[in-house]
Amino acid sequence: MDWLLTPGPVRLHPKALEALARPQLHHRTEPARELFLKARTLLREAFRTQGEVLILTGSGTLAMEALVLNLFAPGERVLVPVYGKFSERFAEIAESASLVVDRLELPYGKVPTPERVARPGYAGLLLVHSETSTGALADLPALAQAFKEANPGGLVGADMVTSLLVREVALEAWGVDAAASGSQKGLMCPPGLGFVALSPRALERLRPRGYYLDLSRELKAQREGESAWTPAINLVGAVAAVLEEVLPRLEEHLALKAWQNDLLYQVGEELGLLAVPEARSPAVAAFHLPEGVPYKAVKEAFARRHAVIAGGQGPLKGKIFRLSLMGHYDRYEALGVAALFSEAFADILPAS
Repeated sequence: MDWLLTPGPVRLHPKALEALARPQLHHRTEPARELFLKARTLLREAFRTQGEVLILTGSGTLAMEALVLNLFAPGERVLVPVYGKFSERFAEIAESASLVVDRLELPYGKVPTPERVARPGYAGLLLVHSETSTGALADLPALAQAFKEANPGGLVGADMVTSLLVREVALEAWGVDAAASGSQKGLMCPPGLGFVALSPRALERLRPRGYYLDLSRELKAQREGESAWTPAINLVGAVAAVLEEVLPRLEEHLALKAWQNDLLYQVGEELGLLAVPEARSPAVAAFHLPEGVPYKAVKEAFARRHAVIAGGQGPLKGKIFRLSLMGHYDRYEALGVAALFSEAFADILPAS
C-alpha cells in the first residue's frame, strides 16, 4: 500500500472506512433521512455557521459553481484575487456564470492584502482560503472585513476546500457569507461530495439558477432530510462518522495538522529547499525544486518508497512539488513520513 501524501484525495479516516463497509442504504428511507440530517448538523458545526450547509453529490468545484450561480446574477461585478490554480478556477467559474470579473493578479505563492480588496463597486468577493496549488493561506477575516467596509452590500464567498477540518474556519464570525468545500480533503473521506455553507445573510440573498445546482430546491429537500437528486448516501454516512469523531476534539486535531505540516517544512529547510508560499497553510507543504532536479526524479524517489506526492500546477508545473499530511496520520506516522522525505532526497541531492 502506498503512502498517500497528496493534497487530495487523502488517506481515509478509519471511521470513514468503517461507515463505507456498511450495506447500501436507500436514500428515500427514514434511516437515510436521519443520517442526512445528522451530517448537515455536524457540518454546520464544522463551518461554524447559524445558517445552512447543503450536501451536493459532486466535487468541491461543483460546490464552488453552485455558490456563484445561486448568489450572483449575470452582469454583476465581482472581485477575484488570483494567486494560485484554484483562485484562478474561481474566476473562471464566475466568468462562465456571466458575471463581470475583475481579476486581481498576484504571483503564485503570494496572498492578497486587505488594502488590495478594499475597492468599492462590487457585488461580491471570491476568495480561496487555503490555496492548495501553492500551499498559501489567505487572511480571510481581514480580507472580508476590508471588502465589506468598501462594499457594505457585497457578499464574500470562500473556497474552504482544504481548510475545513484542517484550519480554524468560521462563517459569520469572519464576515464570510458562503463557503464551498468537499469530502476528499480535511474530512478524510473519498471524493464525491461537495458542501455549500450559507450564512443567514446569504440565505436571504439566494438567486437560484440552474437545474441540478438550484440551491433553493436543495434547501427545501434537505431541511426534510432528503436531497433533490440521488445523493451519494454512503459517503454522507462516512462524513457524519468522521465529524462525530473529530469535532469533540477539534482543537487537538487542528493542532496536530499544524504540527505535521510544520514538520514537513522543517525537513525541507534542513535539506535546503525553498518554500513556495509567503503565508503557509497547514494543508500542504510546497517546495521549489532544487536547481537541475526535475520533478520526475523527485516523484520517482518517493515512489521507490511507496509514497505518492503531487507536482505543481499552472505556471508552477515542473517547478515545485507538494506534500500533504491532510489525511489520517498520527504523530508517529508523520515522523515516519519526515524520515522518508529525508531519505528520498538523499538519493537526489548528491547527484544534483
